[in-house]
Amino acid sequence: MRPSLLPLAALILSMALWGTSFAAQKYALLAFSPMAMNFGRMAVASACFVFLLREFRGVRQLYRPGDWWRLLLLALFEPCLYFVFEAWALTKTSASQAGMIVAMMPLLIALAARLILKETLPPRVVPGFAVCIAGAVWLSAAGQATGLAPEPALGNFLELVAVIFATGYTISSRRLAPRYPPLFLTAVQALVGALFFLPLMLLTPGPRFAELSLAHRPLLAVLYLGVFVSLGAYALYNYALSKVPAVHAAPLISLIPVFSLFVGRVFLGERLTPGQYAASCLVLGGVLISQSSPKAPKEATPRPSGNA
Repeated sequence: MRPSLLPLAALILSMALWGTSFAAQKYALLAFSPMAMNFGRMAVASACFVFLLREFRGVRQLYRPGDWWRLLLLALFEPCLYFVFEAWALTKTSASQAGMIVAMMPLLIALAARLILKETLPPRVVPGFAVCIAGAVWLSAAGQATGLAPEPALGNFLELVAVIFATGYTISSRRLAPRYPPLFLTAVQALVGALFFLPLMLLTPGPRFAELSLAHRPLLAVLYLGVFVSLGAYALYNYALSKVPAVHAAPLISLIPVFSLFVGRVFLGERLTPGQYAASCLVLGGVLISQSSPKAPKEATPRPSGNA
């Protein structure tokens, strides 16, 4: 594989893993409180880094004064605040609808990258953003309460708040990723996340991990989230952001709802109403509009000189 394709492959694989995370969280939430699930996945990811300590040699030489608060802010945005709101959202809405709300993230990242990082804003972002907002509102309004989505409108709003925090994480990672190894940034996220969710888990009623066997599907979902999502997907995404601008990586996030819709339907039996399918198409249409480039005007063909 050519080196130029590696960031693209990393982005696509990270989006596929994140797309499966919604269904995995729905499984985990069948047995765990949201805070217990989040602590479990971050603890699993942190434990995995024990075997990767050699990768962090020389990181001290890369440190610049003031980076401690940038690293802390990175982890605070995601996983801490992002996971709080996403887990809360998934107790109210379906995995498929939550995945569709994530389709708005490329637009938010593009706007933030322009304002904060001064990256060039792709054309047609503003009209695309308006279409996405309309689609997200329609998606929520068309939602019907079910056993897996008792309050879809509230759940979709909470997922939108989570997406805003994820945007802050992307901007923070883009600033740090060119200097720090992707695995180091992922390890910081995992460790801070585990410390953040431990007291929240202890204060939240619900089953503890010791009460469940490894054959229990929710526990397997937590292990999957820790190894493949909290470690794998974030490491791949941090690597990609060390190679490409945030506004170039953002469009690939629109793949997340595609994967989440597929996984939610196959593994959870989730169904969207016809109105929600139409709203989902509107959201994706807004993403496509925002990422399209206007055609360059054709140059006029010069007329031959008038001498016959």
